[in-house]
Parts: sequence; structure tokens; C-alpha cells
Amino acid sequence: MNKRQEAQEILAKARAKEKRAKVLTVSIIAAAALAIIVPTAVVLTGAAGDKSAAAALAAAPIDGVQTYKVASANHVTTQVSYDQAPGVGGDHNPVWLNCGIYEAPVPENNAVHSLEHGAVWISYDGISDAELATLKQDVGEKTYMLLSPYPDQGAKITVSAWGEQLSVESPDDPRIAAFVTKYRQGPQTPEPGAPCTGGVGL
Repeated sequence: MNKRQEAQEILAKARAKEKRAKVLTVSIIAAAALAIIVPTAVVLTGAAGDKSAAAALAAAPIDGVQTYKVASANHVTTQVSYDQAPGVGGDHNPVWLNCGIYEAPVPENNAVHSLEHGAVWISYDGISDAELATLKQDVGEKTYMLLSPYPDQGAKITVSAWGEQLSVESPDDPRIAAFVTKYRQGPQTPEPGAPCTGGVGL
């Protein structure tokens, strides 16, 4: 074998080695991409499925929802007592309650003002830490949502909007998500789009 043939053979081996390295690199990158994409797709698909299920439930009358006629919605500085627990409408404090998650009972007259702006208020009494964690996860960073304890409300979990209310016994009840989908900034809202920040609380 002459020097030219030796050089060609060395060059061919080098090119083959380089090609194998490229194939290996591409395979590793592809596998890593799949490892990221597939779980993300599963999570997104699951979230989309949950939203679709809630929307489907919200499109029809939600079993157990009580609708109340709200006679007045005046701003008053005196304490107001409501027929429901919590209240779902009526005269209320001039300042709304900032939306968010509260660890202690909130001033009801301010919270009712938030309902007037289109918020949904999830209140609870006598639930476990695990059940509370589920509710907190459901509320998360959603806008126009209130979560707080409400002692002696008569149900473990009550979901309220202006003129609408639902009582359930489990945070896993699918009607909670359906209620939020239907009534958060829903057609029953007297002042849709009015703020749920810049008031009192948090």
C-alpha cells in the first residue's frame, strides 16, 4: 500500500468515525427532546381535558346550584346580614375584598362587593388539610377568585357568585370547576371587569 492509499484509508476511517459521532449526538438530542415533549404533552392534554369537562358541565344547568334574586346592591358602611351563608348579593361595603387565598375568615360585606365585580368565592368549614390543599391548587393564580374559611356555613365547601350558590362535600366534586367556569365573570355579574385588586385584604 502506497502513501496515497494509506492517507485515503485514514481519511475514510476519520470520516466514518465523525459520522458515527454525529448520529449518536442526534440520537441523544432526539431522546432528550422526547423525554421533555411527551410528559408535557400528557400534562397539557390532561389540563385541556379537565377544562373541556368543566365547560361541558357549565353549558347545562349545574345540579345543586341555588339561584337567588338580589333585591338591592347599595354601598353602605353599616354591617349587613345576609340570608345565605355566605352572602351572594345585596347591599355591601363600598370597598371590595382583594381576590386571593385567605387563611382566616374575611369581612363578608367586602367579599360580597367582589362578587358584584364577577368574583367566585369558595368558602369552607371543617375540611382536612389535604382537602384545603386541593382547593388552594384549584384556585391557584386564577383572577377573580376568593378562597377563605367561613365558620358554621352549613356545608364543608360552598361556592358563591352574585346571586348563585352551590354547596358540596368534596373538593374533588366536578361541579366546583363547572361553577367557576360558568359564573366567574359570568352573565349574572352586575359589574363585569371591575377590579378585584386595590381594595382591602391581603
